[in-house]
Amino acid sequence: MYALVDCNNFYASCERLFQPKLANRAIVVLSNNDGCAIARSDEAKALGIEMGTPAFLMEDIINKNNVAVFSSNYTLYGDLSDRVMKTLARLVPRLEVYSIDESFLDLSDMHYTDLSKLGVDIKETVRRNIGIPVSVGIAPTKTLAKMANRYAKKKYKQLGVFYAANQQLIDEMLDYTEVGDIWGIGRQYANLLQRNGCKTAMDVTKLPEDFMRTKMTVVGQRLWNELRGVPSIEWEFEPPAKKNICTSRSFGKLTGDISILKEAASNYTAACGEKLRRQNSCAKAINVYVTTNYHKPDLPQYTGSISLEFETPTNLTGEMISYALKGLEIIYKEGYLFKKVGITVLGLIPENQIQTSMFDVKDRKKEKDVLLSMDKINRLMGKDSVRMASQGFQRRYKLRAEHLSNKYTTNINEILKVKN
Repeated sequence: MYALVDCNNFYASCERLFQPKLANRAIVVLSNNDGCAIARSDEAKALGIEMGTPAFLMEDIINKNNVAVFSSNYTLYGDLSDRVMKTLARLVPRLEVYSIDESFLDLSDMHYTDLSKLGVDIKETVRRNIGIPVSVGIAPTKTLAKMANRYAKKKYKQLGVFYAANQQLIDEMLDYTEVGDIWGIGRQYANLLQRNGCKTAMDVTKLPEDFMRTKMTVVGQRLWNELRGVPSIEWEFEPPAKKNICTSRSFGKLTGDISILKEAASNYTAACGEKLRRQNSCAKAINVYVTTNYHKPDLPQYTGSISLEFETPTNLTGEMISYALKGLEIIYKEGYLFKKVGITVLGLIPENQIQTSMFDVKDRKKEKDVLLSMDKINRLMGKDSVRMASQGFQRRYKLRAEHLSNKYTTNINEILKVKN
């Protein structure tokens, strides 16, 4: 058996956790640069606010209904997510973190455990220890567990737990779930299945296996097996190493100042370098791109991109920044107001497989040791407490975040204050 634990309206729940006055009040969390809705409380959903709705289109609803609006606070969300996952890891033998607010739990060795009670215990423990509400779905495969979690939210919202303990309960869930709501089914495959007479997940299980493999490749065949109770999706105890890493953000306001672009590029490259070292990888090349705002047709438009190959695959921040700035100087053009700069490191390989150039004179081990010490300090003292000079301190490119809450759990100066 597998369980899928999903934090309910996670970003909105994180904001509500430290502001109890928001109980029963509609909450919307906006994307980077306060662009559009990426999280909504149940109350906000009831008002008709759709996921991805631009902020300016929600103004009337927000003002009329006293909706609480927040800029995305990923530092807070990431820390609370880590606390939830560590709590879950203590309750079961094995755990796979699927996303910032979801985890699969492997219950296959818990033969003598009342799984219905375990689901309730999981929900109550996370709520008691962290304060975040969760839903729990338990079923024989990952796909069915994901479906059971959704079914718990729709049909057993008060309990928040659904255990598909037998075929009758599984069939009940399959009949209820529409094709487009099956985990792993995108719009194109949903249309394909619907054209072939499938309205629900139950209908999919009745299709021939050859049809699923022919029309939807081996992925469709695995899905078919999973829906029929045969585990076919591999368990990932450790997340796979990334093949490429990209860091890109829109600016708070348009700019043509190359010094601001360089500051942003340096910071984004440093972030990529830290991620490379964390997964013990090195990059063979780096791509730099800039773009203007195509939603402002009255302004001159331009997009530039360039990829530069490192002489030796690297994860050394200083070396990577030097290449990034060189690439930026090549593609930069005066007379344009830029909306975004992005950095992508390409061709990632394990750092123990590097073939160094015979002309490479860098003491890479020494530089790596220094950077690992810097990473450790930044984890303990806060992001970018120690940084490269080119990263600057002003953050003139920073995102617009007019509704940002405090970093309650990671910044001593922003901890929750309780008044008498």
